[in-house]
Amino acid sequence: MYPSLHILGSRQFGGADQFYVRLLGALHEAGQRVVAVNRAGSPVAEALKTSSIEQAHLPLANQWDLWSIWRIRELVARWQPCIVQTYMGRATRLTRLPSKMKAVHIARLGGYYKIDGYYRHAHAWVGNTRGICDYLVRSGLPAERVFHIGNFVPEPAVFSRLELQALRDEHDIPKDAFVLFALGRLIGKKGFDDLLHAFAKLPAESNGRPLILLIAGDGPAAGLLKTLSERLQISPRVRWLGWQRPDPFYAAADLFVCPSRHEPLGNVILEAWNYRLPVVSTATDGALELIEPERTGLLAPCGNPAGLAAQLRAVIVLSDTERSALGEAGHAFLRSRFSREAVVGTYLELYRRLMAERGC
Repeated sequence: MYPSLHILGSRQFGGADQFYVRLLGALHEAGQRVVAVNRAGSPVAEALKTSSIEQAHLPLANQWDLWSIWRIRELVARWQPCIVQTYMGRATRLTRLPSKMKAVHIARLGGYYKIDGYYRHAHAWVGNTRGICDYLVRSGLPAERVFHIGNFVPEPAVFSRLELQALRDEHDIPKDAFVLFALGRLIGKKGFDDLLHAFAKLPAESNGRPLILLIAGDGPAAGLLKTLSERLQISPRVRWLGWQRPDPFYAAADLFVCPSRHEPLGNVILEAWNYRLPVVSTATDGALELIEPERTGLLAPCGNPAGLAAQLRAVIVLSDTERSALGEAGHAFLRSRFSREAVVGTYLELYRRLMAERGC
């Protein structure tokens, strides 16, 4: 059993950070000896506390953190890992392994990030979409060292009818409401202002069911978005949930909406499919790679509230059977391409291949 170090410098708990926690747990359960290197007190450090995964904490500062560079080298010398995997730019930039070390440095990317100064010095690169992998090759990285491995989502939680009714009662959601759910940081590129404008174009009810929009998340645009919902006169039909464990809301919703203007992958689409929800998304790079229009979901132009409203309306007026078919098709695609077993198996195979090349 060979050790692997996994380094993440974020203080957030977004999609990449949550995937870091999921992947390390899955590798650990698969028999991999895993050491998590992250920032003390960060959400990922707290999330891993309940596991038996070993952790080491470093500052991993934004600047050229020479102390963390030195400490990473010290940890590699102490643990003698065969694999050092870094996540996002900060951790990758600060991981500078001496050439005499046999450890393989794999940089994992979930976005179209700046390569020079951050990523070029790694030994191999993993992109979680084919579009990102193509971007890496176009940026001059050797194609034979660039690998596509997607994300996986956890098994869906099961909620009783009483639990879901309690959730509706807590958030003042009428029993017969048709519930639209959206999730993410409340920042410009996530397109929540477009979603509010689109929702304002929808009728207050459909087939006798009031339309209610749930938005989970928080961020610097929260105040502006709430003001916008009041100006659009839809605030009585919008529920601002703040940061929440999203699973019960996926389970309680009738439709998931991803209104982003930019999304390299779109973990939330995978999570919605995990709960067999029909999905309407804007046509971001990630959504275009994931969604087969009219079969696994519907696509709307980015930054176009009228187009988004039209696609939302198209799903809302479907029969229950037709909406269910959209969600089931998305779920089947998820299970065939993004299962935990497939993703972890691909990582382990990549580790074996690269270790053999380095003689580790």
